[in-house]
Amino acid sequence: MPLLAPRDGLPPVVETSTALVDYADALRAGTGPVAVDAERASGYRYGQRAYLVQLRRAGAGTGLVDPVPLPDLSVLQAAIADAEWVLHAANQDLPCLAEVGLVPTRIFDTELAARLAGLPRVGLGAVVESLLGYSLQKGHSAADWSTRPLPQEWLVYAALDVEVLVELRDALAALLEEQGKTEWARQEFAAVVAAGPPAPRVDPWRRTSGVHGLRNRRQLGMLRALWQARDELARRRDVAPGRVLPDAAMVSAVQADPRDEAALLELPVFRGRANRRLVGTWFGALARGRALPEAELPPHSRPGDGPPPVNRWADRDPAAATRLQKARAALAALSEQHAVPVENILSPDLVRRLMWAPPEVRDPDAVAAVLRAGGAREWQVALTLDALSDAVTAA
Repeated sequence: MPLLAPRDGLPPVVETSTALVDYADALRAGTGPVAVDAERASGYRYGQRAYLVQLRRAGAGTGLVDPVPLPDLSVLQAAIADAEWVLHAANQDLPCLAEVGLVPTRIFDTELAARLAGLPRVGLGAVVESLLGYSLQKGHSAADWSTRPLPQEWLVYAALDVEVLVELRDALAALLEEQGKTEWARQEFAAVVAAGPPAPRVDPWRRTSGVHGLRNRRQLGMLRALWQARDELARRRDVAPGRVLPDAAMVSAVQADPRDEAALLELPVFRGRANRRLVGTWFGALARGRALPEAELPPHSRPGDGPPPVNRWADRDPAAATRLQKARAALAALSEQHAVPVENILSPDLVRRLMWAPPEVRDPDAVAAVLRAGGAREWQVALTLDALSDAVTAA
């Protein structure tokens, strides 16, 4: 059955301090969990800030809050801090919610719950349709939510995202209880809350699409300088970096290594009017990277504290390759047995680290200590300990 409009009608957008306080009072007087969602302008604006925050609670109805004129939503935080917040894919929304003063103490993540319950598709629309029989509107998730005023059809879409979220939470909770996974979910949700905001990426320029096509450190130095120039300009303009200059254009410019601005302007993308005006910025960045002393050039790959790529294990440490093969087979069997994706059974990175450098004393207690130190939850330790203890002694 299609869900086309909010049951209580579309509420007006909360965009004044008075309306915000009124809605906070309503939330405080409401009961039960609070459905929470946020809309960003990914691909349009710099960063991942929220441009609309949606909430819904029994007795309070739905609130569509505009954080542009209201960047501090701590009055809502005070009203619902002790409630359970229901979000879908919480780790996507929690950072931008924290920026406006909204930080939960307890959550129920419907996407994570769907994974633990073994549902084949875990997108919000698919889970709602599977468990509740409603079909949600599609099409506006990737819109430019920094647009003002927001079109009514977008607001309807946003309101519907929280319309049945608490109902979905109850259906998933019942399914997890039936499968004996309630405690697993509780631990997973607590871990999401405890994790806090993600740490800034190290060397974010290395995530440039096409970077693997560059052959040497000099080219990497030029790309880094170009990426930094683009990032500074994008930040200043509040525009997504890819809209300032596409990744492919940066990589092409580095590979072409133009000797003057005229040669740079001959490349695709750079011929456009906007980039003709910025040619000095882009060529200057390339020149800075080209002129860097050898000692200041970035290494071919970022030094890490983890194991090497798995495809090199057989040559570098055949015993470790054997251990990993056995661990992966055992975890795949557990995944099938419990209908939980293998990456939710245990972090693949943690498995690789354990098999590459197992503890000196290879007994279950030592293995369990490594798992806990790596962030594994108690349910994961209990479920995987025997299999992983066997694997670390396989070679």
